[in-house]
Amino acid sequence: MGLIKAMMGAAFSTVADTWKDYIYCDSLNSNVLVCKGQRRAEPGSVKYGSENVITDGSCIAVNEGQFLILVENGKIIDFTAEPGGYTWDSKASPGFFEGSPENGLRNTLRTMADRFAHGGIASEDQRAYFVNTKEILNNKCGFGKVPFRDKEFNITILLQGFGVFSFLIQDPIKFFVNVSGNTAGSYMLTDLAAQLRAELQHAMIPALAHLSDDVSCYDQIPLHVAELSSYLNEELSALWLNTRGIILLNLSFQSILPDDESIDQIRQLQETRVYSEDHSMLGARVGAASAHAMESAAQNPSGAMNGFMGVNMAAKGGNVDVNALLNEEKKFSASPTGETWTCKCGSVNVRNFCPECGATRPIKQGYTCAKCGYVEKDMTHPPKFCPECGSTEIS
Repeated sequence: MGLIKAMMGAAFSTVADTWKDYIYCDSLNSNVLVCKGQRRAEPGSVKYGSENVITDGSCIAVNEGQFLILVENGKIIDFTAEPGGYTWDSKASPGFFEGSPENGLRNTLRTMADRFAHGGIASEDQRAYFVNTKEILNNKCGFGKVPFRDKEFNITILLQGFGVFSFLIQDPIKFFVNVSGNTAGSYMLTDLAAQLRAELQHAMIPALAHLSDDVSCYDQIPLHVAELSSYLNEELSALWLNTRGIILLNLSFQSILPDDESIDQIRQLQETRVYSEDHSMLGARVGAASAHAMESAAQNPSGAMNGFMGVNMAAKGGNVDVNALLNEEKKFSASPTGETWTCKCGSVNVRNFCPECGATRPIKQGYTCAKCGYVEKDMTHPPKFCPECGSTEIS
């Protein structure tokens, strides 16, 4: 017993009454994954069978984005992925119309072909099921506090995020056998969505661990979502594809951010790095903090003098000299004197920092005579003549 190709295309409404029974499925939206075929019989044809018996000569219509599975007494006896009209013949061998199967489906068909019945008398229960093979869109997902190694600061932070994903039923037979089964009506997305989200969140932990080898910091993750989807498919393939016949098709995040504690940790490290690289920034920060402390002291309910005493004690305890920090920075960023110096990278400069590598101008230890080698350590008054040989080549 099997299917015989009756017509091409999917426009069956004008010819539906040609057959004794007309079995079809309305357009499947993203909320319906599997749907039992609806039976419409011509007037007076009820004598040919009950709701779950497909009579000889009946037409079964398959639309684009649908995969037809015929089941007899709970056992798959025929299927097709080709859109079109098919006539049911109980004396024909199974057709096994493959159409254009996705990767993996062809192997499933080969391994199952020897299990199907070939011919025989129709039994008491025959059903047609339609599997949705279109992309199932707009499935919400999220994850919280997943460890991620940030190479910028060489620390482990906790990421949290949310977005949407889409999936595809790539192997409808596996999905029907292992997931939906002989449902009485429709198998809905809501029956599976919570399970998929939980498994996707669990797979996010090893997937982000793999991604940390490709990116240096967390804010680069949105640039590598395709790689993240690939890692997720690798983690999910054993369960999603090999067991259920579905694959993760697309993943889109609306937000990926560290948790509050990780954000505070990153902010502190960024501030420390800025202040260590630029003393003027540290001086400005301490100065702003001192000014804020003075403003708070002036509003002290115990009196401004008590407030200022507390500020002075804090300043002495911190042992921070703002003016010294600013003067030190000013010393290193002063205007050029016109005197050249050679950097360790080979660049000849006149300013206090090398424009090639950023090295600081060496601090001059004295004036040296190029002729006799005499060193004048008194830096207050540069000599015009060498006091030993009288040479003017002293610098």
